[in-house]
Amino acid sequence: MSAAQDSHASMQPSPVARFDYKKLIPLAVFGIGIAAFFAFGLNEYLTFEQLKENRGQLTTFVSTMPVLSVALFILFYAAIVAFSVPGAALLTLAGGFLFGIWEGTAAVVVGATAGATILFLAARFVLGDALRSKAGPWLAKMETGFNEDAFNYLLVLRLIPAFPFFIVNLVPAFLGVSTRTFVVATFLGIIPGTFVYASIGAGLGSIFDSAQEFSLKGALTPEVIVALVGLAVLSLVPVAYKKIKSRRAASN
Repeated sequence: MSAAQDSHASMQPSPVARFDYKKLIPLAVFGIGIAAFFAFGLNEYLTFEQLKENRGQLTTFVSTMPVLSVALFILFYAAIVAFSVPGAALLTLAGGFLFGIWEGTAAVVVGATAGATILFLAARFVLGDALRSKAGPWLAKMETGFNEDAFNYLLVLRLIPAFPFFIVNLVPAFLGVSTRTFVVATFLGIIPGTFVYASIGAGLGSIFDSAQEFSLKGALTPEVIVALVGLAVLSLVPVAYKKIKSRRAASN
């Protein structure tokens, strides 16, 4: 190649990477889903009063179509979590009320894990930049913990909700946490809290019958909170052990 040709080639603009517009499809679905949730007033149905008012229809549907009702509940719960709209706490109570403590806990854990995983994967592979901005300053606050021990740190965050649930779904995707670690830690970490809420929900029938006022804050007694904190502390033991071991190795 001559000097002139080489000079001409160097003056050619470098190819610009084309934006993959297919990535806008999940983002559009995400936005439309949130807009539809409020536009159709679904948030108005996810209240304690609505659960009380429609208890007869709901319990009848569950008793006549138990498998379908559980499947629909799991799908709806997964959608609520995936779109990060309010209502998960009420749905957890409803799960215990409609299906009982054990089945309700199982249904909620499966639905919540599925919804969280959908949002996690979307954040990692499709919606990264858009959802990273939604995470905001939470990202830097949680980065150190994930870098030290992703599984146990995520387990603690699931046991003790120190950060909003949807934030804990997003941040691990930005920090390189593996899908397997995310799913397992989420599944195991939300079981204790879900069991507590489902247990409370299982007793809603007597509250409805007695016309008592229900308070979720009142239901979370100090004993329950202490138990959850204890579980979180236990999950931190491996992290502490690794730090002590590394310090000893460094001193030697």
